[in-house]
Amino acid sequence: MDLAFVPPLYPPKGNRAIYEVKPFSSALHRNLYSQRTSPCLATAATQTSQASEFVVENKKHDLLRAIQETKRGLVATADQRSSIEEALVSVEGYNMGLPIDLIKLDGTWRLAYTSAPDVLILFEAAARLPFFQVGQIFQKFECRDQSNGGVIRNVVRWSIPTLLEEQEGATLLVSAKFDIVSARNIYLQFEEITIQNINVSEELQALIAPAILPRSFLSLQILQFIRTFRAQIPVGNPGRQSVGGLYYLSYLDDNMLLGRAVGGGGVFVFTRAQPLK
Repeated sequence: MDLAFVPPLYPPKGNRAIYEVKPFSSALHRNLYSQRTSPCLATAATQTSQASEFVVENKKHDLLRAIQETKRGLVATADQRSSIEEALVSVEGYNMGLPIDLIKLDGTWRLAYTSAPDVLILFEAAARLPFFQVGQIFQKFECRDQSNGGVIRNVVRWSIPTLLEEQEGATLLVSAKFDIVSARNIYLQFEEITIQNINVSEELQALIAPAILPRSFLSLQILQFIRTFRAQIPVGNPGRQSVGGLYYLSYLDDNMLLGRAVGGGGVFVFTRAQPLK
């Protein structure tokens, strides 16, 4: 019986070819390594960034929770101030040293907490005096199209009960120019104090121009004058440098701004607010 044999793997002697296995070239090896590692590195970077953002948001939440029961700093105890400072420093560490982003800074920020004496005195006066109220306080930065500074407007909503509307009866506006003097410091030069946007209460309107009587031209003129009244007081003397101060922006992102008045002037916690009219 004939048996079938598998032909030999090598050609017969004399005609045997030499087969050489060449190693991968270094360029090919780098290409394959890059293809394998690039997605891994990108994924790892994304995960690291997301984890960092998660930690920062938790730190910010801790800070907001610490200031929640302090009435913007008015009734903060020594223990609360210590906890707030610790939470504030913890948030500041994630943004330290980065240059100020003027596009991100531009806009309106609502005061959530402060330890600044010149602001706390307003809260204290409102707490003690029945005829004075302090509403929301804002900082409005106008610097989107600037490269080294801009304008800052401190906006204080206040009122005199029964004469003006509650909380927002009038607006005190303190305007200043600011220049960036280092990565995180801005120098403020105050220019003008303005009282405007006076909103008369219904009680005062009724007193000036009673609804049951025909409103005379004079009474209407009085109401119009009060509503459009605007007093502007320049800060500083002509020919002299205006009053100024150094302000350290310790943290900034899309919805939180932290600042420190250099020289022991206190700390500030702001949150992003809707644009002011």
